Amino acid sequence: MPEQLVFAMEVFLNGLMAGVLYALVALGFVLIFKASGIFNYAQGVMALFSAMTLVGIMKGQVPFAHVINAIFGTDVHYFGWTVPALLAIILTVAVMVLFAWAVQKYIFRHLVGQEPIILFMATIGLAYFLEGVGDLMWNSEIKKLDVGLPQGINEAIDSYTFNIFDYGFFIDNLDIVATVIAALLVGGLVIFSQYSKEGRAMRAVADDHQAALSVGVSLNFIWIMVWSVAGFVALVAGIMWGTKSGVQFSLSLIALKALPVLMLGGFTSIPGAIVGGLIIGVGEKLFEFAIGPMVGGATENWFAYVLALIFLVFRPQGLFGEKIIERV
Repeated sequence: MPEQLVFAMEVFLNGLMAGVLYALVALGFVLIFKASGIFNYAQGVMALFSAMTLVGIMKGQVPFAHVINAIFGTDVHYFGWTVPALLAIILTVAVMVLFAWAVQKYIFRHLVGQEPIILFMATIGLAYFLEGVGDLMWNSEIKKLDVGLPQGINEAIDSYTFNIFDYGFFIDNLDIVATVIAALLVGGLVIFSQYSKEGRAMRAVADDHQAALSVGVSLNFIWIMVWSVAGFVALVAGIMWGTKSGVQFSLSLIALKALPVLMLGGFTSIPGAIVGGLIIGVGEKLFEFAIGPMVGGATENWFAYVLALIFLVFRPQGLFGEKIIERV
């Protein structure tokens, strides 16, 4: 088998793994959009904030240490203990649930029935506020995140493919774990949204806030639940990306990579987020492999957005999105 073809197969597999990470972020957008019709600009910052909180709890870091030291003239930064990864994840989930409650109580409860653009602008303000609070709580330094996930090249796949092709496939263990976790998340979320009472209520709220309230659906509960689940998804994405490249400001920019995923898969489809992520991940890797050398490389920076633009022209609702027909 030609070496270039084997290399293309490896690129394809790595593209699938990258696509899963994109899809993890897109899932948070889909959940909130399905439940409230809000495009949550803050989803990427939620991933950054949850990862920063996780690192801070694991290290026993004092929240708002710089502010406390500046006010009281002290020099405290750590409590003097560390927290096991599993317990730290549970505590971080609790923080994200508290965040969901605060968002509902102090922001979106007062915006019921408002135009979508007003809700979108609220999430922009929320993103910058959360980013600033995260920096004050845990400082803005680049942080290493290690929750015990396997990393490095998978030796079994490398040796197996070498025996077949005389060329080893370099597949990261972390990407394999991310794929398994994303599959479990998607399966659980699909079952939840389609077959549970809360899932049906979530879809009713997305269709019409006032109508859902009139039939006894608790808007407060649904929005807190959805923002909590989206916060958990953001935490999972933050763990994967933070473990891979460190917890830093650029982590919040992964939301920009999720936009083409949503345009391909559809803003209202959970399976669409996964399919769109896989298409973007595989497409950008193969395009860079085949066309990149001819145009000077760096095609991964713009390929996803060009592909999304094409979809917007010919199928604006995405592959799995709902086609909305309005009568005038």
